[in-house]
Amino acid sequence: MDPEHQTHCVLLLDLPSSALGGIDLLSFTTTHKFRGVKNLPPGLHFVFVASDTSLSVRHGAWFYVSPGAGSPQVFIKKWDAATEDLIAATQQTDVLRWRANLGSIWKDGLTPYRQTVPTKDTREEDDVVEESADWSQLTSKINPTLLSRITGLNPDHWSLTSASSAAQDEDSIPGLESSNSMLRPEKVLHFLPIDLKKTWREGATGQERTEGAQDRSWALGELIEKHCQGRNQRAQENELLGEIQFTFLMVLTLNNNSCLEQWKRLLSVLFTCRQAIKERVKLFIDLLEMLRLQLSHCADMEAGMFDMNEYGGGFLKPLLRRFRRSLDDFDGKWKADIVDEFDELQEFLQKEFGWELDDSFVKRGMLELEDGEMVEMDVNGADEDDECGEYAPMMVELTPRQMEELKGNGGHGADSDDDDDDDDDVAKDSYEDSSEDDVDVEDMDTRY
Repeated sequence: MDPEHQTHCVLLLDLPSSALGGIDLLSFTTTHKFRGVKNLPPGLHFVFVASDTSLSVRHGAWFYVSPGAGSPQVFIKKWDAATEDLIAATQQTDVLRWRANLGSIWKDGLTPYRQTVPTKDTREEDDVVEESADWSQLTSKINPTLLSRITGLNPDHWSLTSASSAAQDEDSIPGLESSNSMLRPEKVLHFLPIDLKKTWREGATGQERTEGAQDRSWALGELIEKHCQGRNQRAQENELLGEIQFTFLMVLTLNNNSCLEQWKRLLSVLFTCRQAIKERVKLFIDLLEMLRLQLSHCADMEAGMFDMNEYGGGFLKPLLRRFRRSLDDFDGKWKADIVDEFDELQEFLQKEFGWELDDSFVKRGMLELEDGEMVEMDVNGADEDDECGEYAPMMVELTPRQMEELKGNGGHGADSDDDDDDDDDVAKDSYEDSSEDDVDVEDMDTRY
């Protein structure tokens, strides 16, 4: 092969026949002649494999193709059948040998890089496809520094598997120590630390805790300023967005459950902020644009990792509705771009999945059955996010006994004086003389 016609390529060696292979957004079944992918464009790429297409555990690795007019780069990954792992060829002799023998496999052993999607206006019998540029957009905030933080410092082989997990997502089994396990320990993923149960500062008062639970802007600021690296605020925010991109793509390609949980945690923090919306406008504009692109690929996920059509839209639909109401509380020219981006996301979700993110949808109405009978139907849980209807807060009148118990919890102890004891006796007598209706009210489910 003429060296002048050689391009960047990645070799995937020793894969069994009919194994699962993939690069970026494209997956395929390998043949006995398959040796890798050629014509790689510059930028980050992700290859993933499994010894069989039916296996759930997949192994993948990120690598970076440098731009420029230098000599073509050759990346070599080998499948270790003994450990069922994808490893990088580090011996210089192996790299030189395969580079010298590329001519023998270039035409029949290497497939050209492509990211193809069916065109919407083609018939099923047609093979017409168009190139998709989504991969570069889906990885726009991911960089080698981020990959090294999450998966470890191993340039051009930032690896993980379907079973890799962050420490907070690992199941602890009493009596079973990892040192006694016959299985090879999985890689631990180092995500940004998020605790949704504590989104306020240490030593916060009761009011601060309430505000921190309702508006997670403090938690977002703490996460970005203390745990994201960067020369300035924008670079730190990009690292946060980069982790959202990374976790989503690892769900898309590897079905990694820990990445799915972190993706949810990150979105839960961002979409429950209020004050931060005004302070970090560009962050939320980029987030909404990124989420719209990601959700357009949810149909590609296997095993139902995230079903956009499930009732209520899973965890995401309530978050987006709450975020939209938060935007309505602000005034100013700064929010125009955020509203425009959210409206585009809302239009996409309504068109693709039938979601309604505003309050204009019908919560109760008449439905005609097949036999012509008309019945009145309610949308279950429609008031849950608004805290109205069944979910509205209620004022409950306490009985004398409950009031006394409340006082007791507020500070009456064993050192109470005799007057307190007399008051207890009076309260007890008062309770015993209370009407039967009061007792019924106490035992009644307050929702009714």
